[in-house]
Amino acid sequence: MAERGRPRGFDRDIALRRAMEVFWERGYEGAAMNDLTTAMGINSPSLYAAFGCKEQLFREAVELYGRTEGGYTDRALATAPTAHAAIEAMLRDNAAAYCDPATPRGCLVVVAGNTAGLRNGAVRDFLAERRRHTVTAIRRRLERGIDEGDLAAGTDTDGLADFYTTVLFGLSVQAGDGVEAQRLGATIDRALRAWPESAGAHR
Repeated sequence: MAERGRPRGFDRDIALRRAMEVFWERGYEGAAMNDLTTAMGINSPSLYAAFGCKEQLFREAVELYGRTEGGYTDRALATAPTAHAAIEAMLRDNAAAYCDPATPRGCLVVVAGNTAGLRNGAVRDFLAERRRHTVTAIRRRLERGIDEGDLAAGTDTDGLADFYTTVLFGLSVQAGDGVEAQRLGATIDRALRAWPESAGAHR
């Protein structure tokens, strides 16, 4: 007996990456279904069959971004030897990626969040949660820095995490506006000068 249903005539992983690039460039609301199906090389029924709906496709695209193009923050926080080195690597690596001519400018999670309006509250909340995860990851790395002695005990890790997350997301916005990498680097230099003085010897 023949298998029920028609087998997919496309590579799901390739189609998802192309969808990710459309969302990255145009945001959630700016990415029309026709834009997505054209980029993915499939028709609407195939999209719905493979991904369920536009929102689910977007959520998968964001997950893919986090595992690939958007993985600089997690790598920096996990591998740098000190808290200061982790924050610096996070900012510089992301800024370089935001300006890479091979990809859309800025961070998908920030760019798409700017265009997710009230009628797409679930998408807006999903992106906000992703951004809160970044704040939490930075704070935990700073707390580890206290435990390992490269940040002074009593350092305001909540405030410091908020500050450097704001810088990180701001770099994305500026990159999306066309600000050159050199100017982003100068902003990073200034932000790093705000590092707690008491920890200066442990950088």
